[in-house]
Amino acid sequence: MGNPIQRIMVYVDGSEQSITAAQYAICLASFSRAELIACYIVNTTAVEDLLRARIFLQDEQVEYEHDMEADAQRYLNYVGELAARKGVTVIRKSGRGSVHKEIVAAVKEYEVDLLVLGELSHIRSRRDEFYDEAERAMRATSCSVLIVKDEDRVYEMYESLT
Repeated sequence: MGNPIQRIMVYVDGSEQSITAAQYAICLASFSRAELIACYIVNTTAVEDLLRARIFLQDEQVEYEHDMEADAQRYLNYVGELAARKGVTVIRKSGRGSVHKEIVAAVKEYEVDLLVLGELSHIRSRRDEFYDEAERAMRATSCSVLIVKDEDRVYEMYESLT
């Protein structure tokens, strides 16, 4: 039997937890010689909700989405730099829309074997649980999911990778 993990996707959202997940995914890709895909989704659904609630004006929505797209490129480039330092090639995928739906679609599109996510935020209520996009993606995706914890240990593992 060959390597069961051929393609790894890491979801990056700019949080420290997602960067830790990216470091772990880089280590996994290096050890398993798997293809690595870094994915950032601009949450336009949330911005549209803010517009409907009249928290944003139309011009503010466009400007905010533009800023989020710049953030997406910056974080994807950063993950690319982290991977390059360790000799790992990464495919950078950005998208727009409902985060969990776009992650599920990307997993299917790239035929991903393992989705890597940063530690999920602490849920304060059932409502928060319903709106946590990473958790929704975890539950909806067709592939195995790995939740990365222990930032210090992951950093040491990443740093020791040659």
